[in-house]
Amino acid sequence: MNKDKIWLSSPHMGGNELTYIHEAFQQNWIAPLGPNVNGFEEDIKKYLQSDIHVAALSSGTAALHLALKLVGVERGDEVLCQSLTFAASANPIVYLGARPVFVDSEEDTLNISPVFLEEAIKDRIKKGRKPKAIIGVHLYGMPYKIDEVHEVAARYEIPIIEDSAEALGSSYKGQKCGTFGEFSILSFNGNKIITTSGGGALITRTQELKEKIVFLATQARDEAPHYQHSEIGYNYRLSNIAAGIGRGQMEILDAHVDKRREMNEFYKRLFSAVKEVKVLSEPENTYFCNHWLTVIIAEEGGAFNTEALRLYLEQENIESRPLWKPMHLQPVFKDASFYGNGVAAAAFKNGLCLPSGSNLGENERNRINAAINNFL
Repeated sequence: MNKDKIWLSSPHMGGNELTYIHEAFQQNWIAPLGPNVNGFEEDIKKYLQSDIHVAALSSGTAALHLALKLVGVERGDEVLCQSLTFAASANPIVYLGARPVFVDSEEDTLNISPVFLEEAIKDRIKKGRKPKAIIGVHLYGMPYKIDEVHEVAARYEIPIIEDSAEALGSSYKGQKCGTFGEFSILSFNGNKIITTSGGGALITRTQELKEKIVFLATQARDEAPHYQHSEIGYNYRLSNIAAGIGRGQMEILDAHVDKRREMNEFYKRLFSAVKEVKVLSEPENTYFCNHWLTVIIAEEGGAFNTEALRLYLEQENIESRPLWKPMHLQPVFKDASFYGNGVAAAAFKNGLCLPSGSNLGENERNRINAAINNFL
């Protein structure tokens, strides 16, 4: 096959990343601290335009692990988690010896259902096991139903950890995703809307909590001339080199969001005449999605088969991918409790993620257009 690979979501550099990296080399800041780390945290804070504090970490998974620890999750506790998500949303629950309880999606955004969330809370309380936290995910950049979900959480006094790993640049009612939870997490993995190669951030409300996060993320070293530790810590801080990549990426974040949204519009036009296919879009104008990945959902029982499309695109050297397999269907979580009616499972069965990168140009779009039209 001679055609170049069209990736689902590949890294897209802007040019100034190397400037920050070279400065780090020149100043010998080759460590998990330094001007780029501080600058990257400040860049994120300014972008989110909220009274928050940012700790740059080695991954979104590390951020979620620390967030769960800081809300008091311990061995034997239960944490409610959206089922339709990547495994990294659920795995840190188990790191702490706690148990995930999975909640189904609603159809508008494919995110955590407020109805089944409340059903789960009531049932766990009835069983004498009030959940310690709720993990809500902005799936593929689409904000979850923030008003409804947070109202339920507030009524039962359960903190929400906002998994905004896929949603940097998205917003709800003008407020940026990543600022709604008691703690919020971001990811800068290589496939995200901006990247530090590997990295993440934990967002909190106070400077005191940020200092606690940094303390835990740097092996929990006590104030002493020698190495003394009064509690278990972790090696979770982002390096100054990786943070330099992030600083350059933050300069082009809005442009990347615009390009991803253009790809979503491209697919809306492409599938406009296919009645059996829905392109996931904002349910209302109060939602603003970065469309990190564009998702299509085929009608249940219809003639359109997303797996057949995936295989056809693969032959054309075009990457596409099924939606995340729901966590309650994963072998590793086969014994976990689940509350829902099958929305997440149906989305996995009938959904497909299409190439959405901000670096896809006219040639790539023409190839995708031709391939999908030939398939149709």
